[in-house]
Amino acid sequence: MGKNKPTYYESLYEVAAAVNSARTPGSVLYSIVGKVVDAAGAKGCSVMLLSPDRKLLLHTVTYGLSDSYIRKGLISADKSISGTLKGEPVVVLDATKDKRVQYREQARKAGIASILSVPMTLRGEVIGVIRVYTAEPRRSTADDKYFVSAVANLGAIALENARLYDAVQKDYEVLQKEMLEWRAALGYEWIAEESVVPVEE
Repeated sequence: MGKNKPTYYESLYEVAAAVNSARTPGSVLYSIVGKVVDAAGAKGCSVMLLSPDRKLLLHTVTYGLSDSYIRKGLISADKSISGTLKGEPVVVLDATKDKRVQYREQARKAGIASILSVPMTLRGEVIGVIRVYTAEPRRSTADDKYFVSAVANLGAIALENARLYDAVQKDYEVLQKEMLEWRAALGYEWIAEESVVPVEE
């Protein structure tokens, strides 16, 4: 699908650096899909996360795809290359004819030929997919699958880091509030104690 190994290695390093940065989760994921498109020489890339009930795939971040294709309709987890949710990469050579593709006509209109769909896994659970779209039919190599799978794992880590950061921030804010209340209470106690200290004659 893509370019040579050094390009994949360099892109993987850049993705890891983005994940390790202080940027927002959205900007990190956007950087990731952009790097995948550049490294693979692809038409577009999308991160789609599973809805809480695991019935739908939701376009979270995309790069290189038209608005009309992104908004083509609800994406069923069971009807849209569902094999990926079993934890393995899936290659669709002809997205306009393969019955595993839910919106085949929309893929044709968008100029999408092939799709590589890779699971995003966190602690053994699939939380979504990364899909790479090409404008011409391509058979993905083992290197392509390894690269996109590694990027998918880094993307999952970025999302988890964001969740943990939010949790820590909330915990810190609660702790800070409790500390302020505690200090305020101590202040009131100190004032009360000072007020009953007898004055020396």
